Amino acid sequence: MVSGTKQVPEPPGGNPADNTPHAVPPGKTEHARSHRFPEHTDALAAVLATLAFRGRIWLRRGRIVAVRVARLVRTGLIRLLPGLRYLLRAVHRRWRRSLQFRTVLTTLMLSIGSFAVVGAYLSNQIANNLFQERLAQAESETRYNVKQVQDTFDGAQVTDQSSVITLVYDTLNAVEGRGSVIQRRYVFEAMPEQTKPRNRWVESRASDQLTISVIPPDLRKAVQESGKDQFWASTEFPVGTEDRPGIAVGNKVTFNGTVYELYLIYDLNTAQKTLNEIQNVLLAGGAVLVLIIGAIAWYVTRNVVSPVSHAALVSEKLAAGQLQERMVVKGEDEVARLGASFNHMAASLQEQITQLATLSQMQQRFVSDVSHELRTPLTTVRMAAEVLYDARDDFDPINKRSAELLYNQVERFQSLLADLLEISRFDAGVAMLDAEPTDILQVVSNVVDDALPVAVEYGSEITINCPENSIVVEMDDRRIERILRNLVLNALEHSEGKPVHISVAANDSAVAVAVRDYGIGMTPVEAARVFDRFWRADPARARTTGGSGLGLSIAAEDTKLHNGWLQAWGSKGTGSNFRLTLPLKRGDTITKSPLQLEPADVGLSGAAGQRTMLVLDPVPSTGSGVAGPPAILPGSGPGNGTKEQP
Repeated sequence: MVSGTKQVPEPPGGNPADNTPHAVPPGKTEHARSHRFPEHTDALAAVLATLAFRGRIWLRRGRIVAVRVARLVRTGLIRLLPGLRYLLRAVHRRWRRSLQFRTVLTTLMLSIGSFAVVGAYLSNQIANNLFQERLAQAESETRYNVKQVQDTFDGAQVTDQSSVITLVYDTLNAVEGRGSVIQRRYVFEAMPEQTKPRNRWVESRASDQLTISVIPPDLRKAVQESGKDQFWASTEFPVGTEDRPGIAVGNKVTFNGTVYELYLIYDLNTAQKTLNEIQNVLLAGGAVLVLIIGAIAWYVTRNVVSPVSHAALVSEKLAAGQLQERMVVKGEDEVARLGASFNHMAASLQEQITQLATLSQMQQRFVSDVSHELRTPLTTVRMAAEVLYDARDDFDPINKRSAELLYNQVERFQSLLADLLEISRFDAGVAMLDAEPTDILQVVSNVVDDALPVAVEYGSEITINCPENSIVVEMDDRRIERILRNLVLNALEHSEGKPVHISVAANDSAVAVAVRDYGIGMTPVEAARVFDRFWRADPARARTTGGSGLGLSIAAEDTKLHNGWLQAWGSKGTGSNFRLTLPLKRGDTITKSPLQLEPADVGLSGAAGQRTMLVLDPVPSTGSGVAGPPAILPGSGPGNGTKEQP
């Protein structure tokens, strides 16, 4: 670039050297011209490139900041939402479990709602009364001041411009009302669309640099279309940097043949401050009153709920066996009478339960003692009965039959005595569980083998349905075998020669064995009582096998020792189904049985030697939870005593 001189273009017909004392020679001038513009272009391009580069940098930084802020917001929400959910769950749990919390919270909510309604009503009434009072005062003062202005304009004797302007200014300043309770401001505007006289030297004037725009259009229209009527409207006008509420009252005045709109604006800022203070007082007083009501509700409900909570705690202790617990009784009011009645009830229950416990202990001791005392003479009688039974062929028919009856009844008596001894162990709480890992299918197979002679006697067929080859369970095999033997023998006794099906299945946590017969069946009422001691559905029905009346009761007690389920279903004329469910591991809890209690089966028609039974019970595989295919088990004529192995 050329520095130190300013290159001036050569005028036509002139010499540059004559006009510029420091002119550059012609050759150098051309050289300077040829380099100035490229240098300026390069500099501009460099500046633009720098700006574009910086813009890209700032855009990238902005994106980075936006991403970080979004991540922070997302992280905050992720961390905040669980806290809010936990808080809501805690409040909901507290609401459901605490009568005192529910009562206090309900009282607070109702109090807040009531105070909100009453406070809104009072605030609205106070605001309306303040506004009406200020409006009446503003209308009265406006009528007076407009009349004064009109009288002043009518009596004015001014003809020059300066006198007219001074008169209007002084008159309007006089009605501005400085120092009065309500500060008045004015807007003085000539009505539009009227002939302009030659001596109209005042078009508009306003105080505090107001303009006609602060007047609502509806108010201006009403004033312009009326005669001498007065109109008002609420408005807002600027005072410094804030907008204040006000009332604009409009009238018409005439001066020098021109009709003007005169609006007096009354400041309501003082009334608004008064209303705000009243609202703050109402809000603070309502908040304090709500807190006081909440404290009162908490105190009252605490005095009422505390005895109830104490009664609930004492009831729980009584239910747990602490029969000596009693409520603390204070005073003579309703709560005290409730506590006294509760204590009287607890004492009566304790006395009755103690009596029942004593009687139960005496009964258990009597059964145990009698059972033990009968073992020795029963053994002697049994030995004598066996001798007679073995020699029955040498007797005449009457004595032979008597020896057989004696032997059978002694056997039944011994079985009954053994059951009584076992029941006494359960009642005394000394029954122990000897659990070991055992294949339950082997136990089922052993039970079926032992029951085959009985099945042949009744003409029934026993089938086993299981999709597994082995199911190992932690159990006391002696007790489980006793349970299954009772179920199978009962099914054979009541099957009336029809088939008996045994289904075995397991899932992730339990194994189930169902014994299904198609005999006489039983009603739901009978199914609910079938595990009671010495209970029989038909007392007149003769027993031909077992028959102590304690088999299913002992089976139920054995099942409880294993923390299992023993359930019965029956239907008159269609048979019954007994389901035993055991946990695979000792101490586990059963949530669902692998077999359904109410069976679903269909008998297929055909000849006796060709009849089949389709078992539709869902039999899921161990661990899969998926039902396996139904097993079609071939049948045969009654009386053959065959057994289907899986």
